[in-house]
Amino acid sequence: MVKNPFIPVISQEKKEENPGSVEFQVLNFTTKIRRLTSHLELHKKDCLSQRGLRKILGKRQRLLSYLSKKNIIRYKKLINQLGIRESQTR
Repeated sequence: MVKNPFIPVISQEKKEENPGSVEFQVLNFTTKIRRLTSHLELHKKDCLSQRGLRKILGKRQRLLSYLSKKNIIRYKKLINQLGIRESQTR
């Protein structure tokens, strides 16, 4: 069995953290996004996976916007840990 390379080091460090917290949810969405992105590189015509990816991206974007409004320090720390860009507000 092949080990999953998409399990980030951050999730292993934060086993004690609340699974309902915004950071934990964003972390899980980010791993799902990375896994689906690599899947779509192989299977370009998989429309259902593309739709799922768009839904997860929207959920993560809403959570990140919520976190940026509530606590900008935690937001900046999470963005830097995960290595994702800061979202542009419209």
